This record gives sequence, structure tokens and C-alpha cells, in this order.
Amino acid sequence: MYIYEKAPAKINLMLDVLHKRNDGFHEVEMIMTMVDLADRLTLSDPGSSRISLSSQSGYIPLDDKNLAVRAARLLRQRFGVSRGVHMHLEKRIPVAAGLAGGSSDAAAALRGLNRLWELGLSMAELEELGAELGSDVPFCVRGGTALATGRGERLEELPNPPRCWVILAKPPINVSTADVYGNLKAAEIDVHPSASGMRQALERGSFADVCGGLGNVLEDVTLKLYPDVGRLKGVMEHLGADGVLMSGSGPTVFGLVSKEEKAKRICNGLRGFCAEVYAVRTLG
Repeated sequence: MYIYEKAPAKINLMLDVLHKRNDGFHEVEMIMTMVDLADRLTLSDPGSSRISLSSQSGYIPLDDKNLAVRAARLLRQRFGVSRGVHMHLEKRIPVAAGLAGGSSDAAAALRGLNRLWELGLSMAELEELGAELGSDVPFCVRGGTALATGRGERLEELPNPPRCWVILAKPPINVSTADVYGNLKAAEIDVHPSASGMRQALERGSFADVCGGLGNVLEDVTLKLYPDVGRLKGVMEHLGADGVLMSGSGPTVFGLVSKEEKAKRICNGLRGFCAEVYAVRTLG
């Protein structure tokens, strides 16, 4: 028996940090949506109690450092499962890119194992388990478009953005999310993006207002640590993307584009600056 799960990438339409919490996490407001760039996870019963992971990618850990493996161990421990699983991950989302690839893989593992091991867990229960693995995992379990608050685990479903092209460009660097948040001084943030403004833009289905409402308070930190990200953002703006923003803690920069021909032209222009460029669609 094989179980197949798709693990799409996410982008942040807006990301705000309100303050640092007593538990060491940051209180955030984020509006996230998924795009049609996805890893694919195949799960099968190995006929033993062993949990294993394989992948064609040489850039990801295959042991307990991988969130998908940790998801399997969490489910087995929590519900007393004696069966094992072999997971094969076809990796397409760039690693350490600000696109929640690892979180989406963990979410796919939770959904797939719920089916393979016949646990009968609800989506809300899977989201709650996902919060133990990482702040983005609950959203990746649910998918769609959502406002995430708390440390990212409290979700409110929102309308999907208007269908458009999304240009993703990742410079040849990896960004440490911990370093970015460690250098963020939340109390000194002068301009906060508006979650209510983005919500209204989504409710109106206004592509122009979605582009106008993009914002990410982590950009200033990442651009100081990694100037190449700022240069890439400038190139994408110069090439004419309708809205441009860094996703998550970076380094991936995305551009929203309404017309296919413009998307192709921007992709061709970006390939002179970085190798990893993708033209995908919003999901929903």
C-alpha cells in the first residue's frame, strides 16, 4: 500500500512581529498562502517497526533532524503505534529558502501517516500536533490561505488571493531563521504591515491591493545580513513585477505578476542573477 501526499511551498503576503514572548518565541501576525511548487512524499509500510526516509536530494538530512521523520516519531509515541513507515521525499522546494519546505514535508507526513496507520485524527488534531514540530507546520497541514497569530499556530482561514503568477527567485545562499530573529529588535520596528488591510484586499479579490499591501518586517534584518537578497529584490522590481517581497526570513524573493508573458520575461531576466528561478501559480 502506498500513500501519496503533496507538500506545497508557502509565501508570506505579510509578516509582522509584535513582540518577544516570555517563552522565547515571537508574537507574530502573518498572512500566508500556498503556491504550486511542491515536494512529493510517498509513504509505505515496510513490514517492520522501522521509520526510514530516502530522497533524491543530497541537501536534506534523512535522520531525526528531518521534520518528516520527527513527525512520524511523534505520532508513533503519542498513539502507541507499533508499525513503521518508509517515506520517500521527492524534493523540489529549495532548502533553507523561507518557503516552509521542511514544515510542509512534516505536514505531509502527518496527513499521510494518519491515513497509513488509520489513526482517524481530525485536521484540528493534526494541526495541534504540528505545532509541536514547528510554527509553520499547522498552516502547512491546513493549506489554503490563512492569518496566523500567536507564534504561528493559531489560524484563521481567509479567501485565496486572485489567481496570478508567482516568480520565486532564491540566491545561492542559505539563511538561518534563528539568526534573523536573533538580530530582530521588535520594539524598534517603525512601520508594521497591516494584517487588516491585506485581509480586506483578499476579501475584495483585488490583485492591485494585495500587491500594495505586501510587507515583511524581517526584510530589513535579512537584507543587512545578506545584501544579495536586497539586490535581487531590486532587480525583480526593475523587471516590472507587480508586487515584490521576501518570503519568511528569506532568502527567497517572490514577485506577483498578473500576466503570463510578463512572468516569462521576468524569469528570463532573473536567470542572469541567480540559478534557482521558478514561475508558479497561486493555489486555491
